[in-house]
Amino acid sequence: MSGSHASGSQMSDSQMSGSQALPEALPPWLKRPIGKASELSQVQQIIKQRQIHTICEEGRCPNRGECYAQGTATFLLMGPICTRACGFCQVDKGHAPMPLDPQEPEKVAESVALLGLRYVVLTSVTRDDLADQGAGWFAQTMLAIRRRCPDTQIEVLTPDFWGGEQDASKAKTVQADRIATVVAAAPACYNHNLETVRRLQGRVRRGAKYERSRQVLTTVKQLNPDIPTKSGLMLGHGETSEEILETLRDLRQSGCDRLTLGQYMRPSLEHLPVVKYWTPEEFDQWGAIARELGFRHVRSGPLVRSSYHAGESA
Repeated sequence: MSGSHASGSQMSDSQMSGSQALPEALPPWLKRPIGKASELSQVQQIIKQRQIHTICEEGRCPNRGECYAQGTATFLLMGPICTRACGFCQVDKGHAPMPLDPQEPEKVAESVALLGLRYVVLTSVTRDDLADQGAGWFAQTMLAIRRRCPDTQIEVLTPDFWGGEQDASKAKTVQADRIATVVAAAPACYNHNLETVRRLQGRVRRGAKYERSRQVLTTVKQLNPDIPTKSGLMLGHGETSEEILETLRDLRQSGCDRLTLGQYMRPSLEHLPVVKYWTPEEFDQWGAIARELGFRHVRSGPLVRSSYHAGESA
């Protein structure tokens, strides 16, 4: 590293390479209990009774025990089947996802009310099969929540809203229109994850593009500079320290205010292997670097995920 970001955050040559032999066992800092059944039951009962979904369950989030015990969850809109096939993701993939449940916005709103949430995160599978990629569904769900819980703040974690257009310039305009639909609903924070560095996008995020995702964050700021924007990276795919630093700088150039950095953990043998387990100390270093770069709120740790303690930045 060079410049002001080298002091106090210098990494060794092996760390700079971003790769190492995969350990035979999961490092101890990545092991945590799922939580007591009694602490999990309330959220699980509410979502199962209403046949709605959370990314906590569909994505096998390592923090779901902690979050459920606190009565929080991140709702997964538009069903459990994604039309893309990212190499890291636990969510089911398919070209024929379920039809939208017309009651889902109200079911989510009712769940938010029952759980007494003051801050809620809405995310979704990617729905390239829908005319607006699901942008209107985010807005409808936000409206339903506000009718029941007007004081609840709502963060959105959206797909890139890109699909179905062959002409690149037209696709960019359509993407901006879809983002505008969500921005007009005034989320407390707009999150869209880059997930990994530029070089690894094609292998890790099939169907996504680095600059296309940066454009999501840029567009939000152009539409409403007052809405905080957020993005996240999963380390461990083989990225180098130089590439991580470049990505953080690119995010800041796109106006990104908030950042999450976490460790990629392989969901199954069918998913991409872990190239490196970054240590807690390295995550602390990256958190310090991110703050030096100007991110206003940073969560950096092996078990950090996009929505982890999201409300604390509000």
